[in-house]
Amino acid sequence: MAITGVMRPGFVQMRVLDLEEAIPHYRDRIGLELVGRSGDRAFFRGFDEFDRHSVILREADMPGLDRIGFKVCRDSDLEIFADRLQATGVDVEWIAAGEEEGVGRKLRFAVPTGHIFDLYADMELSADGPPTKNPDVWHSEPRGMRAMRYDHSALNGIDVAGSARIFVEALDFSVTEELVDEASGTRLGIFLSCSNKAHDIAFLAGPEDAKIHHTSFRLESWNDVGNAADIISRYDISLDIGPTRHGITRGQTIYFFDPSGNRNETFAGGYDYYPDNPRRSWGVEQAGKAIFYYEKALNDRFMTVNT
Repeated sequence: MAITGVMRPGFVQMRVLDLEEAIPHYRDRIGLELVGRSGDRAFFRGFDEFDRHSVILREADMPGLDRIGFKVCRDSDLEIFADRLQATGVDVEWIAAGEEEGVGRKLRFAVPTGHIFDLYADMELSADGPPTKNPDVWHSEPRGMRAMRYDHSALNGIDVAGSARIFVEALDFSVTEELVDEASGTRLGIFLSCSNKAHDIAFLAGPEDAKIHHTSFRLESWNDVGNAADIISRYDISLDIGPTRHGITRGQTIYFFDPSGNRNETFAGGYDYYPDNPRRSWGVEQAGKAIFYYEKALNDRFMTVNT
C-alpha cells in the first residue's frame, strides 16, 4: 500500500511529576533509549526507530498529555493540510523549525476534545538507529520490555465524533473500528488508522476533555507481552490489567502505570488494515468483550482513570 500524506504517529509528549523517577521507568523497564535531556524534558526512542526521538517527558505539576506529533511524507504536505484543516473550521499555528530539538517546522492544531497535535515532515535521524548495512536485528541487546517503537495513543474527551471527523476529512485517516451505543447512535470509541495498522490513534468518550487514556509501545510478539508482565511483577509496577487480548484491533496487551499515574500499554499483534476493508463495529452491550476479549468485562479503573 502506498502511504502518502500522514504516515504514522511520530512522537508523544507527556507530563510527569518527577523526571528523575520517570526516566528509569521508561528507559530500564519499558526499554526505551534515552536520547538526551534538555531543561525539564527528556527524550527517548524505541530501539527499532530511525528518527531521533518518539517520546518526550516533561516535568510538570500534573501528569497527562501535552501533544502528539504525526509525521507526514513531505514538507509540502504541511501546506496542503493547513488549507484542509482551515476548510473544516480548525485554526492552525505554524511552529518554526528548531523549536523542538531535531525537528523541522510544524503545523499545530487542536480538536474538539481539546487535544493538541503537530504535523511535521523533518526530524533528525538517530545517531545509533537500526542498522542498515548487512543489518543485525539490533545494535545492542534490547532491555526491559524491549519496546520497539511508540505505537499509538488513546485519548479521552466529550466530542469524540467531532475530533475523529477532522482526522478523516482533513487528514485522510480511516475509521477501522468503533464502539457504538446502537440505541442512541452515540459513538463511544473510534479507532483510526493512517497506515495499514489496526489503529494509529483512538478517541474514547469521557466526561472531561484533553485527557489521555494510555500511551502504547509496540512489542514484537505475545511472548514479549508475557515478558512485560514478568517485569511489572518483579519491579512492583502498578498493574491495570493483563496480559490479555482485545476484541477491537485483536491486539495482545498489558496495561500498567508509570510513577506519575500515566497509563502505559505494551501491545503486539493486531490485524492488518487496508482502505477497502469494511468498518468493524461493536455494540455497547458487547463492550466488555470488545475491550478485553478473554475476560469479557471491563474493570472500573480502566474506565475511569486517565490523566
